[in-house]
Amino acid sequence: MRLRLIALGLLAGLLVLAGCTVPVVAPNSGNNVPPAGQPAPAASGQPDWRNCDSIPNQLIGRGARGMSYDCATIKVPQDWADAGNGQTFDIALIRVRSDKQHDRIGSLLVNPGGPGASGVNLAVYLSFGSAFQGIPEEVTDRFDIVGFDPRGVARSSPVECISDARLDESFGYVPDPETQAQFDGLVDLNKSIGRDCGAKYGDKLKLFSTVQTARDMDAIRAAVGDQKMTYLGYSYGTLLGATYAQLYPQNVRALVLDGAVDPKQNFVAGSESQAKGFALAFDNFAKWCTATPDKCPIAPDAKAAVNAAIDKAEVSPVTGAGGREATSGWVFYAVISSLYTQSGWQALASAIKSLEGGNPAQVFQLADSYAEREPDGTYSNLFDANIAVNCADQATLPDAAQIRALQGQWRTQIPLFGAPLAVGMLPCAEWPGGHDPYPTGPATGSAPILVVGTTGDPATPYAQAPALATMLGVGRLLTWEGEGHTAYPQTGCITEAVDAYILNQTLPPEGKRCPAQ
Repeated sequence: MRLRLIALGLLAGLLVLAGCTVPVVAPNSGNNVPPAGQPAPAASGQPDWRNCDSIPNQLIGRGARGMSYDCATIKVPQDWADAGNGQTFDIALIRVRSDKQHDRIGSLLVNPGGPGASGVNLAVYLSFGSAFQGIPEEVTDRFDIVGFDPRGVARSSPVECISDARLDESFGYVPDPETQAQFDGLVDLNKSIGRDCGAKYGDKLKLFSTVQTARDMDAIRAAVGDQKMTYLGYSYGTLLGATYAQLYPQNVRALVLDGAVDPKQNFVAGSESQAKGFALAFDNFAKWCTATPDKCPIAPDAKAAVNAAIDKAEVSPVTGAGGREATSGWVFYAVISSLYTQSGWQALASAIKSLEGGNPAQVFQLADSYAEREPDGTYSNLFDANIAVNCADQATLPDAAQIRALQGQWRTQIPLFGAPLAVGMLPCAEWPGGHDPYPTGPATGSAPILVVGTTGDPATPYAQAPALATMLGVGRLLTWEGEGHTAYPQTGCITEAVDAYILNQTLPPEGKRCPAQ
């Protein structure tokens, strides 16, 4: 799928399938912020909580010891600007509560990003505490963990309009279509997807925007009975949190925005930044291979091995089980999938080595985890929702001719990643349904907000974190000098700083930096 890359946000192996997509960001013009203090209209009804142990059983095989899992659905207006018309979306919630909870502060609302990833699933993963580097007991002893599937995602009135066959074609397509015929074929594929989704949803596609979801978040806050919002958002979830803070600054208690997105970057600048972020991660992977050849079977020149594998797959793909071909697109997404965390580097090296030996199974495993593709060839609706939200968020977009020009420029400037990230803008260039861009101004009147950035982050490069903190006006930057996408709760230094903020609203010192280990 040629769009901005999905940020898996593995959290050191925790969220293997949770996903987070770096969003396509709106241009720098205007704030579009409603009057400060404007409340969200109430959601329809209060949560009717019911036991849902079936969800952790399905995801992990069991629930976390000492945790209870309850689910509910609330209804929200499809269009908050016309909330009285009676048309609603269902929003699925899960509440995870420790049996050791005491002196309860409230709910910690969590979002894994995407757009398109399930916050219900994230809450389950985070409930396993130190066993999976989830939320520490110090926090779960004082807060319910509340996850939600945003509108259009998974269990919440899901948007579904891209067939499994089209998704297979998109992911398998050559990542850098150099010939005009290849490029035109990709344009036609995205036009077909846009026509299918437009025929099914029409003007309602713009109702899946970030602004609408941020208003849903305030309805969730009210529904669970919290006077103020406490929130943990990863990757695209930082954009949701920033939007919420601009719309409802008076309702902010504490927001942790980890893997920060700079809302002021326009669509093109955001894509270019992300390409450079993955190029940096690829450089670091190659250096690791050189330094640890016993763990990297494609050493000493890992870059050459990966590039050769992609080039070979374009002309002579290896065939795997069931006749599935490991085309250059699938190999490219295996690379992308592995660069989100340092722990994925060894898996990438092993997968490329196995592919050289004629076995594409590991390549498919890595790429399929990124794509949320099941062994039977079916997909979740992650990418349907991803495109719907990303494209609704745009005010202006480059056309196919402009994208073609950028493809050539970035191919030279940012090897391996530049051209694919340029053509990754095509889905929105061919998308119907209108636009509803998010605000890009200060969160005037909000409590302080903690913004976390990782210096080696490939999906949301570090420079975006100080930019977001500055834009909000009430942001405090916390830096992790580590590798991979997102930081909390991967090291003691980061965990202590974030926990102190969530529990006591105590900010880390200005300029606080945490070492990699």
